[in-house]
Amino acid sequence: MFDYVDETAINNDQGKRSQKLFAAVVLAALDDAIADDKKYGNGVDSIARWARSRDGREVLMCAGIEPTERCVKGMMEFVDRGVRTSVALSREESERQQAAKAA
Repeated sequence: MFDYVDETAINNDQGKRSQKLFAAVVLAALDDAIADDKKYGNGVDSIARWARSRDGREVLMCAGIEPTERCVKGMMEFVDRGVRTSVALSREESERQQAAKAA
């Protein structure tokens, strides 16, 4: 009986780790699109093309993100803002955005 519980816990843990790995791939794709947008001006189009592609949809699903058109538009808006994911996910950036909303 305990073997079944241990096996289930291990499988669940592996699933969460793989989901985090695919989420990191999505963040890297966003960073690449932001870099392309700054360098060539086509980052918004490239992330939209990637997210709508077969591979992009598969990566998004494995990351736990539903690849809908709303998701694609959100990714396009994120790239259009031009803030790198490491900065956007930091505590300082979220505090700055909250202060800007309050003002």
